[in-house]
Amino acid sequence: MAYEITEIKKIGIGLIGFGLFFTFLGIILFFDRGLLALGNIFSLAGVGILLGWRSTWALFTNRANFKGSASFLLGLFFIFVRWPIVGIILEIYGCVFLFSGFWSSIKVFLYHIPVVGWIIQFISLAILQYIILLVFLGIDHYVLLSKIDDYSVAGVILVLLRFSTSLMLATHKG
Repeated sequence: MAYEITEIKKIGIGLIGFGLFFTFLGIILFFDRGLLALGNIFSLAGVGILLGWRSTWALFTNRANFKGSASFLLGLFFIFVRWPIVGIILEIYGCVFLFSGFWSSIKVFLYHIPVVGWIIQFISLAILQYIILLVFLGIDHYVLLSKIDDYSVAGVILVLLRFSTSLMLATHKG
């Protein structure tokens, strides 16, 4: 089997999951430095165990990934010196560049998780429908909202989009 997962890789995936959880919790709790640092340590250890230490070192020291490595490590430094917002922004930027070759594998892995795969498929389908109707056909989203059943996934997403844009406009006026 091409995607056989050994026990050690399961541990790496678990550590990455814990790292993402603690990072998310640190962001939600107003950029708590301790949780963000713990999330980074778990994530780096998980990537090291999942890919192997030599492959991880090769990933970070590859000349093509220099921009991603530098921004990720600089973001990690900013988190440790008490600038967590700048650190998280730099880390996200670095992760996008570092793991750009893995996005297709991550997508396949997430589609095979029972509940997560179902949610991703429906959300991506709803966003695709919205983009086709809005961009290619030129339909305004207020007209689109009146045509879509409010109980469908696309209807819920469009209602949330409408609410967030009206909320942003209201905060900018005041």
